[in-house]
Amino acid sequence: MTTEVRRPTRAEMADYYRALPYANGLPMWEPAPAAWHGGPEPWPPPRVPAPAEQLEQWADTDLADDGFHPVAAIVDGKVVGGSAMLSFDITVPGHRQLPMGGVTATGVIATYRRRGLLRKLMQAMFDEALDRGEPLATLSASEGSIYGRFGYSPATMRARWEIRRGEAQLRPAADDRGSLELADAAAARVAWPAVHAAVRAERIGELTPRPDRWDGLTDTASGTDGPLRYLIHRDQQGAVDGIAHYRLPWSPTAERAGTLVVEAFEATNPTAYRALWSLLLDFDLTQLVVAHSRPRDEPLRWLLANPRALRVTRQSDNLWARILDVPRALEGRAYETPGELTFTIEDDPMCPANVGTWHLVADESGADVERTDGQADLALDIQALSTLFLGGGSAHDFAYAGRIRPVTDDAVGKLARMFRTDPEPHNSFAF
Repeated sequence: MTTEVRRPTRAEMADYYRALPYANGLPMWEPAPAAWHGGPEPWPPPRVPAPAEQLEQWADTDLADDGFHPVAAIVDGKVVGGSAMLSFDITVPGHRQLPMGGVTATGVIATYRRRGLLRKLMQAMFDEALDRGEPLATLSASEGSIYGRFGYSPATMRARWEIRRGEAQLRPAADDRGSLELADAAAARVAWPAVHAAVRAERIGELTPRPDRWDGLTDTASGTDGPLRYLIHRDQQGAVDGIAHYRLPWSPTAERAGTLVVEAFEATNPTAYRALWSLLLDFDLTQLVVAHSRPRDEPLRWLLANPRALRVTRQSDNLWARILDVPRALEGRAYETPGELTFTIEDDPMCPANVGTWHLVADESGADVERTDGQADLALDIQALSTLFLGGGSAHDFAYAGRIRPVTDDAVGKLARMFRTDPEPHNSFAF
C-alpha cells in the first residue's frame, strides 16, 4: 500500500470533495442544539450529496483562489481523505494583524479511518502554513475530542441568548442623533465590508472576511422562514456605523410563535449598538428575541434595566487555536501588562521547533522571545499556550488542571496578567 499526502490535481478535485462530509451528504457536525443556530432544533439539517456539476464548479472557484490550500490523502492512487487551509489575517492583542491558516472541510472515508491519515493531513498543512509565514492555525471543531491531539485548544467562545420582549426595557440614555433605516440586501452588501473592517480592527480574534462573504445576501424568502431583513444605523454625518440581519421564522407551535432571530449584528460604537438593539427588541407582534453566535460577554446585558432578562440558552467554543511558531506568534502580539516570563514547552511532536525554554520580555509595544538555558518560571503544554495567546482562557484554570506547572512564585499570576485581554476574544463567523 502506498500513501501520498499532497495537493490534489485538477483531475482529482471531484474525488477530493467526495471524501469531505459536507460534499457527500454525511454528518458534518455533532448533532446537538448549537450556539450558532437561532432555531430550537438541532443543527445542521440533513444534506444531500453534491451533484457532479457542483463539484466541478467548486473546483474551478477554489483553485482560482490564492488563499485556498487543499491537501489530499491518496492511498494506492485513490483519494480517500482531504482537508484545506484558508489564509486569513486575525486581529491579536495590541490590535495587530497576524497571518493565520484556517483549517476547513476535513474528512477521511470511513473505510480508511484509524490509519493515521488525518494526522498526516494536518502535518502537511502545518508545514505548508509555516512555509507561507503563518505562525498560527485555527479551526472550528466539529467534534470536540478530535483536535486536541494535534495541539488545538478552544480560544474564542460564542453564546446564544434569548430575551422576552416584555422584559427588554433598556436603561435611560442620551438621545441618538443618528438614524435607523430598513434596507434591502443590495444596501446590506455595500454596508457590510466597512462596518466589519472597523469592528475587526478593534476586536481581538476577528478574521478578515473571505472575498464572497456577503455575496449570498438576498431578499428572497427561504421556505417558511421568510426573507432576511436588514437594519442599518447611520451616524450624524450619514455614514453607516452599524448593521443587523434578522428573520421572523414561522413556527408551528404557540411557544415559539412571534420569535425574531438576529442572524448577524455589528456596530462600531456604543450609540449604534444601543440604537440597533432598541428596535430589534421591540418589534410589533413579536414575543421573543433570539441572537446566536454572540460574544460570551455581551454588553447588552448591562444596558438592560433587568440584566437577568438576557438568558444564555447555549454556549460553545468557537475558534480553536494552534500555535505553529512560538517566537513569531508571541512577538506578533502586544501585552497590555508589561513583564518578563521564562516558560518551557516540553513536547510538541508536530512542531518540534516549539520545544524548549523561552524567555519572553513584553509590553504594550510588542515582545522579544529568545531561547534560554535559564530556569523556567513555569512549564505548559502547547494547547494551553494556544488558548491563552488571544487573551481568553484562564491561566488559573489551566494550572488547576495540571496543564500549567509553576516553578516560581506567582508565575501563573504573571502569565495571566500579561496575556489576558478585556473584552475577551471573539470572532463573528467561522469558515
